[in-house]
Amino acid sequence: MSLFLFFDFSPLGLLTHPQRTAEVINISDWFFDCLNNGSQAIVPGIVYYELRRELLRAKKIFSLGRLDAFVNAVPGRYLPLSDEALQLAAELWARSRQGGRPTASPHALDIDVILAARALSFGVPSSQVVIVTTNAKHLSQFVDARHWDEIIP
Repeated sequence: MSLFLFFDFSPLGLLTHPQRTAEVINISDWFFDCLNNGSQAIVPGIVYYELRRELLRAKKIFSLGRLDAFVNAVPGRYLPLSDEALQLAAELWARSRQGGRPTASPHALDIDVILAARALSFGVPSSQVVIVTTNAKHLSQFVDARHWDEIIP
C-alpha cells in the first residue's frame, strides 16, 4: 500500500538542507526509497510557512531556494490550508485541552494541531496517511505520526 507522507518541520528541513551530513544523506536515501515504492510526499502549507519563516529570519537564501525547488518538483506536492482543515484543527485543539493533553501553550498557534487536521482532511483513508516527524508525541494523539526512520519504505 502506498502512503501519503506528510512532512513536518524537521524532516522537511533535513531533506532540503544544503549540507550533506550523515543525517541528511540517510533521510534522503530513505525518502527516495519511499518514492520508489509508491509513496507520495506532501508538504502541508502550514509546515512550509513554519520552515520558510525560519529560513527568512536566518537569511538562508540558498536554503529557501532548495525548499521551493523541493516543493515545486512534483505537482500536488504542496498542499495549501483549507477551511475544512482549520475547522477540524479547532476541534482537535479543544478536545486535546479538554482531555488534558494540549500540544502547545494556550496562546500558541499550535502548528501540530493544524498539521494533524490537514492530514486527516486530505481525503484518503487515514491508514494511508503518515506524518513524518522527529517528535511524534503530540501528533500521534490525532493521526499516525512516526519518526522518519521508523517508516518502512
